[in-house]
Amino acid sequence: MQLRYRFRLYPNGPQRGALTRAFGCARVVYNDALRARETARSAGLPFPKTGDLSKLLITEAKKTDERAWLGEVSAVVLQQSLRDLDTAYRNFFDGLKGRRPRMGAPRFKSKRDNRQAVRFTANARWRITAGGDLSLPKIGDVRVKWSRALPSTPSTVTVVKDAAGRYFASFVVETDPDEALPETDAVVGIDLGLTHFAVLSDGTKIDSPRFLRRAEKKLKREQRRLSRKAKGSSNRTKARLKVARAHARVADARRDFHHQLSTRIIRENQAIAVENLAVRGLARTRLARSVHDAGWSAFVTMLEYKAARYGRAFHRIGRFEPTSQVCSACGVKDGPKPLCVRVWTCGACGAVLDRDINAAVNVAKAAGLAVSACGARVRPGHVPAQRGEAGTHRDGHPTVAGIPLL
Repeated sequence: MQLRYRFRLYPNGPQRGALTRAFGCARVVYNDALRARETARSAGLPFPKTGDLSKLLITEAKKTDERAWLGEVSAVVLQQSLRDLDTAYRNFFDGLKGRRPRMGAPRFKSKRDNRQAVRFTANARWRITAGGDLSLPKIGDVRVKWSRALPSTPSTVTVVKDAAGRYFASFVVETDPDEALPETDAVVGIDLGLTHFAVLSDGTKIDSPRFLRRAEKKLKREQRRLSRKAKGSSNRTKARLKVARAHARVADARRDFHHQLSTRIIRENQAIAVENLAVRGLARTRLARSVHDAGWSAFVTMLEYKAARYGRAFHRIGRFEPTSQVCSACGVKDGPKPLCVRVWTCGACGAVLDRDINAAVNVAKAAGLAVSACGARVRPGHVPAQRGEAGTHRDGHPTVAGIPLL
């Protein structure tokens, strides 16, 4: 399978200038190609092919005075920009045909976009130097902070600049098929929530870190400072970077939490079951900020690809399964309950159940996993004692197992 590895880059001043030129040239070629295709569509003509656009917008354009600066960057970067436009059109038409979720038509790029990226393929002859730097054509040897070793040699590298002004190198590599973890007998069902980020069927409850809520005060302060700066001023640019960096810290902390938790669950369990939540619907309620702060979709995606990578079984159950209405001990459906009810008693067997743990056990059972329902029980219900077990005889003498004591 293919995995993406991302590492932080630290370019110096001239290298940042060269990357800025590469971002700008790739953006101009993309916009020129999009304009040529939209013009052909408006005139009722067929779309120009990528080869024709490459010859017209790159090879011939470099010979003109208006586009002579395209020669200052690697030609591979400009070619990849045209391929990105082809991918955008392909995704748009596939969405119209129902082959993938629908998305909008390709749009023009702006130099004020929060994210800028260029891609170098093997034809560009980029390489990793003996000293651990990333050597890019017409840019130089850029310092990289390697957090881990790449499992295989990548064929392409994408250099990304985010809204906070940070640079990253993104590699897509093929992973080895012999990465399966040792098998284990443990299986788990996961119930995702807001008070507790995840509740496992074995009774474990993971509290929600609420990274956005904890940083909300600082984010508001930085946003107020940004709103007071004059538009177009240098101070406004500095304030915008501070806001972006504050948001980036929140996103990084949330991503790190998701990675650590998902890796732990994958290592400890052979099979994992989760519920297919309607995140888009929940994001339109008054709980929208808390739902986005939790990041359930990103966490479930990590669980899914890590399960495929390490030889684990991953199951999704339907969102309409009544996991909170069914007793995990006896299987009797007790009806819907408001969110304020966190503990309830089964009317059939008398078990007192924790709502979240009971739902996690039912998630695992709905996926066909053989889990024990004991984790869902908070305490046993009141069961009448048998007359012969203990008590007092009718004539006043105490008894043990029905035998009067003298």
